[in-house]
Amino acid sequence: MSQVCRPPKRVVNGIVLLNKPAGVSSNGILQQVLRAFNAKKGGHTGALDPFATGLLPICLGEATKVSGLLLESDKRYTATLKLGEQSDTGDTEGEIIQTLPIPELSEASINKVLQQFVGDIEQVPPMYSALKHQGKPLYYYARQGIEIERPARPIKILALSLVSFTDNQIVFDVHSSKGTYVRTLGEDIAKALGTVGHLTALHRTQTGSLLGDDMLTFEEIEQQLDDCIHPLDIAIQHLERIDLTSEQADLIRHGGKLEQPKPQTDLVRFYENDICIAVGEWQAEKNLLKPKRVFNLPESEAG
Repeated sequence: MSQVCRPPKRVVNGIVLLNKPAGVSSNGILQQVLRAFNAKKGGHTGALDPFATGLLPICLGEATKVSGLLLESDKRYTATLKLGEQSDTGDTEGEIIQTLPIPELSEASINKVLQQFVGDIEQVPPMYSALKHQGKPLYYYARQGIEIERPARPIKILALSLVSFTDNQIVFDVHSSKGTYVRTLGEDIAKALGTVGHLTALHRTQTGSLLGDDMLTFEEIEQQLDDCIHPLDIAIQHLERIDLTSEQADLIRHGGKLEQPKPQTDLVRFYENDICIAVGEWQAEKNLLKPKRVFNLPESEAG
């Protein structure tokens, strides 16, 4: 029986803005994208639950070096909260464990409740999450019916607004810091309204400075392939840009430090000949900029 000869994996560098479909895990769709590109290396930037949809930036090759920055960034979502029914997972993946009557809703009453959550708040992470306890994710215990005590964690809700509502459902838009569980926020909003609830839809529209306007379905990515790859610096546009001479660029590539005036941002992006070659970090105690992530891009190596 003859073996299928597979082409060698390609070095692909850049970011693909995927519109993740419902019903698939973030890692599952990542593997599909890697196979489509036949790419050697890739990762996603902050998992979406299987039921959730929307912006999932896929970092390929050298772009995986900025994925950590995207994990740390704030996110924006549109969430659909069904009232009157609580599920054990906080979303449609779980079993309904409690039902309560729903008070009469009005735009004013909902907005009053939403404003209670804006700003610096504390949130208890859900049991159905990947947070670790004694080396195992919390969902491992949750599936066995074991409740683990979880300390509340500080988060920040930057903006929270009502999109629409019916007598048993509200749709809201939330812009939040990293580490925010929108499922838990939905449950807390329902409780503040005097009932229970769970999310039936969650759609991410923003990750850091990346917007969902340009995201593509997996089928569109399969059709466009290399034409839909964005340069890795689209993820770091919020950092101050510093253009380097060839001598300075060579110094940064080899781990050297630069004497520069204090930048406006603690992290900066370094360019040579209009190509992003590294992310730099300000060292306040030495008044120097040092490389934090150096990108080994073919163009920059040649240039």
